[in-house]
Amino acid sequence: MNIALVEYGAGNLPSVERALTRLGVESRRASTPEMLASCDALILPGVGHFGALMRSLTERSLVKPLRDAVASGVPLLGICLGLQAMFAASDEAIGDAGLGLFPQNVSALPPTGRLPHMGWNQLRRVRHSVLLEGVPQDAYFYFAHSYAALDAGEAAVALCDHSASFVAVLEQENVFAAQFHPEKSGPAGAQVLSNFVRRAGKKQ
Repeated sequence: MNIALVEYGAGNLPSVERALTRLGVESRRASTPEMLASCDALILPGVGHFGALMRSLTERSLVKPLRDAVASGVPLLGICLGLQAMFAASDEAIGDAGLGLFPQNVSALPPTGRLPHMGWNQLRRVRHSVLLEGVPQDAYFYFAHSYAALDAGEAAVALCDHSASFVAVLEQENVFAAQFHPEKSGPAGAQVLSNFVRRAGKKQ
């Protein structure tokens, strides 16, 4: 199976590669529309700023190929900022459009708690989740963010609480995403990545 990590300058891309390697999963980097078009599954990693991410994807002519890949049924996993990029827009970068896979906007977490939300936290599962299959209910995951999707409709399968309740895991058909960093979340995070790879393999 040909799994590609979308290459746009994300700082956590090497750590995602290493996490996949530990699972015995080979991956490659895709930085052009042609490379995206030849993939069986895609992972959109992300750390940093929403606007910078979207501008980098635009400059590399990757926005439409990403949308086209999803529309054609290619499994896509977004990580952290990669989840936020799936939405229409973000308070972090007013005027910069997201991928628009979900119509809602990403919001700043309320300043009622310590920001950024950085460290280990648990999830509240609200629906059956493919990504969380085999993961203990009380598992902790590593978060690092100040913005989040507060609503994803029926696509939200798990929530997390920090300043507000926000979407921690979303799944809709071939689109999957986690606000936490599975590559930094120990065995629980490894299980999430393994579950995505297994589901992606069923799509072939």
